[in-house]
Amino acid sequence: MEEDFIHATAVGEITGLSAGALAQLRYRGIGPKFYKPTPRKVLYKRSEVIAWIEASAKERTSPTYA
Repeated sequence: MEEDFIHATAVGEITGLSAGALAQLRYRGIGPKFYKPTPRKVLYKRSEVIAWIEASAKERTSPTYA
């Protein structure tokens, strides 16, 4: 199955995050998985961006107590 690689601008459209916010997530290692085929190009797989968003699903905003 062929994956769609997308640019950070498309990730921003999907997530609502700015290019700067995505850069910070990459730097901190907490954003969606990304690929750097060249030193200046950053790409993402659309399916991995969607999976990253889905992994952040919460059922409540309050902390969970044991």
